[in-house]
Amino acid sequence: MDPHKNLNILCEEGKQMDITKLTVHELQEKLKAKELTITEITKAYADNIEKYEKDVQAFITPLGNEAVKKAEEIQEKVENGEINTPLAGIPIGIKDNICTKGVRTTCASKMLENFISPYNATVVEKLEEQNLINLGKLNMDEFAMGASTEYSYFQKTRNPWNLNTVPGGSSGGSAAAVASNMVPWALGSDTGGSIRQPASFCGIVGLKPTYGLVSRYGLVAFASSLDQIGPITKDVEDAAILLNIITGHDERDTTSVNKEKVDYTKALKNDVKGLKIGIPKQYFGEGINPEVKEKLEEAIEKYKELGATVEECSLDIADYALATYYIIACAEASSNLGRFDGIRYGYRTENFSNLKDIYRNSRSEGFGSEVKRRIILGTYVLSSGYYDAYYKKAQQVRTLVKREFDKAFDKYDVLLTPTSPSVAFEIGTRSNNPLEMYLADICTVSVNIAGLPGISVPCGVDSKGMPIGMQLIGNRFSEETLINAAYTYEQEVKFREKYSPEFKKF
Repeated sequence: MDPHKNLNILCEEGKQMDITKLTVHELQEKLKAKELTITEITKAYADNIEKYEKDVQAFITPLGNEAVKKAEEIQEKVENGEINTPLAGIPIGIKDNICTKGVRTTCASKMLENFISPYNATVVEKLEEQNLINLGKLNMDEFAMGASTEYSYFQKTRNPWNLNTVPGGSSGGSAAAVASNMVPWALGSDTGGSIRQPASFCGIVGLKPTYGLVSRYGLVAFASSLDQIGPITKDVEDAAILLNIITGHDERDTTSVNKEKVDYTKALKNDVKGLKIGIPKQYFGEGINPEVKEKLEEAIEKYKELGATVEECSLDIADYALATYYIIACAEASSNLGRFDGIRYGYRTENFSNLKDIYRNSRSEGFGSEVKRRIILGTYVLSSGYYDAYYKKAQQVRTLVKREFDKAFDKYDVLLTPTSPSVAFEIGTRSNNPLEMYLADICTVSVNIAGLPGISVPCGVDSKGMPIGMQLIGNRFSEETLINAAYTYEQEVKFREKYSPEFKKF
């Protein structure tokens, strides 16, 4: 087959099928059956980047041309029997706070605008071992601080379902690129919901693994005790496949857990009979959009029909999770971002007459408003006289949050909540109101505080056709249970068959 001959293949019915609408496991099947070549797949995605990027603005550093060249090399090696990894030649997008050797890693900040990483993150090494192809580095909120991808130094990413709305954040570029079929799947990072919330806004699947399951080596740190890399995919099966690749103990990451590797695709069973699901009432109270609540209630009824046991429960400490999260996250951010001082690497001001000027002006000019706001908050709560009142207290409440979840998981296998209290909001409506923006994370932050896994799957659309996400939360290292529960629901509702982005403006 000539890889450049045509990018649309014919299905059995004689209708043209867009390669880029296929899931990764479907692409794998077509590669195995020799119905497609690696080059043909990669070229299709590179063409979609050219077609949609001007509207969506998901990429900071697109690598379409380089990816096609790489695809041709891998195709040749596969044909010669030199490569036989099952995912060889599948393209992927990578959030721009994950280090990629020889490629810019900017964290969407002026501070790192021209920084080229000298090494690969562990997850990138694992992708390269499987011969995946990097289609580019994806936009995000600066240093992963935000819930809308409006705080990027480079551009505001737009939601392909409605180009006037945000894609969520901070992994908004990753979610928008997957939803608009510019990449088949992507890596994001999740500190307080930054994989799950944009997945919800963009009508796709986002999985935040248990803290320590995936190495953070090479992830530019925002809040070290909360950050976690995870998959953003078109469906649950792809999330399980990507999770298989990126998990595993890493000696270079002291928080990496040394546990036996699991094949998460074995959890893809369409059966939830006997599954015990808890519905924490605190997540369904004041502040949740009525249409979001309605779709979640429909999902709950669907689980009952499928044989799961569903009960309302209480997580009393949930009311304190958001405040606890922002104290801990800002404190750790102020510490982690101390390295960006205009001396060692990154942006350095040209306006200085002494060392103090270099520090002050480099940081003032190099960081955006949201990053500076969080550094100031974090420095304040760690300062003498306030440490005990704020940071120490937040760590004590964190322990209570963990205990509250432990009690819940003594009784339930998973907890079901909204991923976000609302659908995607319009660009510009919250970016000037930090408190309102922080509330976008209210359903997701407690998962990071407790180090738990969580997955967001689409459960319908609102009256304007905007996607709504359902969040399933599991106990530590219970990804198999989460994947099983999410997969069973997905197979029943078939969201992708009914709905797709239209790239329209309302």
